[in-house]
Amino acid sequence: MLLTVLLLSSGCIMHSKNLFRPLYREALDPNFAVAGADTSLQWHNALNFTIEGRGWSDSMLVAPFDRLPAKAEPLVRKEVWELSRHSSGIYVSFETDASEISAEWTVTNPNLAMNHMPATGVSGLDLYVKDKGEWKWLGVARPVKSPTNSLQLASGIPSVAGVLKEYRLYLPLYNGVSGLTIGIPKSAIIKSLPLSKSKSVLFYGTSITQGGCASRPGMSYTSILGRMLNLSVVNLGFSGNGQAEKEVAELISELNPDIYVLDPIPNVNPSQIEDRLPDFVRTLRYFHPDTPILLIESIIPTFDHMQDGSRSDHRLRNEALRKVAAELMKEFTAIYYLGGDKLLGKDTEGTVDGIHPNDLGFFRIAEVVKPELKKILSKLK
Repeated sequence: MLLTVLLLSSGCIMHSKNLFRPLYREALDPNFAVAGADTSLQWHNALNFTIEGRGWSDSMLVAPFDRLPAKAEPLVRKEVWELSRHSSGIYVSFETDASEISAEWTVTNPNLAMNHMPATGVSGLDLYVKDKGEWKWLGVARPVKSPTNSLQLASGIPSVAGVLKEYRLYLPLYNGVSGLTIGIPKSAIIKSLPLSKSKSVLFYGTSITQGGCASRPGMSYTSILGRMLNLSVVNLGFSGNGQAEKEVAELISELNPDIYVLDPIPNVNPSQIEDRLPDFVRTLRYFHPDTPILLIESIIPTFDHMQDGSRSDHRLRNEALRKVAAELMKEFTAIYYLGGDKLLGKDTEGTVDGIHPNDLGFFRIAEVVKPELKKILSKLK
């Protein structure tokens, strides 16, 4: 479990996964509502609610929905820093008895969509509700302009005054957010949430980890696993730039998740895997001698069946990772390994371009990773 703030001899800070959450369920006073596009609703700043998916506190971030602390900017490559300002994996938790829910949000990048990824995933919002103990999708908001949109996420929600439902509002996968408010009817109640007692997992990796190319923010495989296994998840996927660099290892070693999942292999070549992965793992091990580390192979592209022979670039990467993992397992305990052959399933339907998963592909990845995480979780105290 994550601990309260603790200074290490190295100067690193360990943050509690619960550190930035409200301590009690507390109804937000409608008198303190903020202005919104629809004046028939009461609007509340998302910062008044529980914000999940961040490893560092508000005081350490440039903006509240960033994924790396401000001190990282001069330490990491420009590309990593810019991607860290995307809000992938971050969501807002709240309870309400509202019959409708709206949101107004401002994104930082004018490019709302990509050629192979819709605006709903790149820059949209994704709403889930807990129904009979299970998380179920409820509504998505697709931005139609930059930078600010005000849209209804769901309406006609069966509601009884004072009977609250729990919600998660996932933020954009490939855009940053500079402001977010949530709108509900003026007669409704909305509350923050208490501390979570769930186990925590930190994912580090590539565009696939970041969520490219899910149709909705809640469909990244890390978020799917968070709902499946009731986990607190920090997503540190950096599209095209999950290159197992020492500076990133040192940053994430400041955090204290219950499990580290390392999934950078599609962004590094065999030589880099041999040179960088051992030091990356050793850095984590120095600060976290017993924390389980799961190494995941690269997915095998769905066009691989058309390649001559069986040694495509991705297979060569995986061969290099297997050799490195074997040596690390001799050196350390609690190193786990997951092959990549089955991540996308047995057919060729799980991607948008042969490499980046669609929603089906992400669900399949989650289904393959799930039993491995359950096995590791079963060994934790």
